[in-house]
Amino acid sequence: MDDKAKPTRFDPPGNGDTPVMLVSGMSGAGKTTALKALEDIGYEVVDNIPIPLVPHLIAAPTDRPLAIGMDSRTRAFDSADVVANILPLSTRARPVRLLFLDCSGHELVRRFSETRRRHPLAHDRPASDGIAREREMLEGVRRAAAVVIDTTDYSVNDLRRAIAIRFQKASARPLTLTIMSFGYARGVPRDSDLVFDMRFLSNPHWVPELRPQTGLDAAVQAHVAGDPAYKPAFSAIMALLALLLPGYAGEGRAYVTVAFGCTGGRHRSVAVAEAAALWLESNGWSNAVVHRDRAHGADEQKDAEPAEPGFAGKG
Repeated sequence: MDDKAKPTRFDPPGNGDTPVMLVSGMSGAGKTTALKALEDIGYEVVDNIPIPLVPHLIAAPTDRPLAIGMDSRTRAFDSADVVANILPLSTRARPVRLLFLDCSGHELVRRFSETRRRHPLAHDRPASDGIAREREMLEGVRRAAAVVIDTTDYSVNDLRRAIAIRFQKASARPLTLTIMSFGYARGVPRDSDLVFDMRFLSNPHWVPELRPQTGLDAAVQAHVAGDPAYKPAFSAIMALLALLLPGYAGEGRAYVTVAFGCTGGRHRSVAVAEAAALWLESNGWSNAVVHRDRAHGADEQKDAEPAEPGFAGKG
């Protein structure tokens, strides 16, 4: 980040604030990535809206922070106009700030060459000519920027992480966390990020009075929790999640799905997923719970997992 060139820091919005972030910068420096990262942490994003419409957009009532992308390709773009007429729209409740994404000319040439894209201002000239022209065109907004991020040495993930660290609310976790139960008989969920196999626990399916029930029922939950292996395993998994989830958030991840599986997806996985969701909620991680296979018939598990003679324990 180019803090030496522009030391002003844009502070994350406080309660009740609905800030406006104008996002500009050199073509190829990462504006699209930055806008997506802002969207992931709760901003409403609009890209390349004609400049005369920007004041109307800023004035429109909203309860979400707003990010507006603008650069040399934006219709009626003019640095002096943005500085003189857009930035002064800032108010205490709706501050307007400018984020500028910069990058060295050499790296920009490399990126355009690697992607085989034509620079928008180069036309039939080399990319370096378009870059020089654009840098001159954008100099005014760069000088006015509250934050300048130099992405010369950044990967896409580096930039997403930098955006999340700078602009998310200090008290907010940007993750959308889903806790899912499933049955291996129907396959592992494709969108799962972390998968825990609960088939080592005592299986309620082989207890006749518990078979028709699911992991949402207290009797099944008590049976699963009564397995001597349950408590140490559950504690270890929660400790692992407590370590990993802040890391995912710090990396700018928007979605994480934690999946718990058993054979049929009706008993053990459901009970453990419910317990995990409660534990995570009590530790500050809001989440949604999905039981993918709970509604499927108990006979499917019987077909998938043959009983052993005299065996009513591990599944």
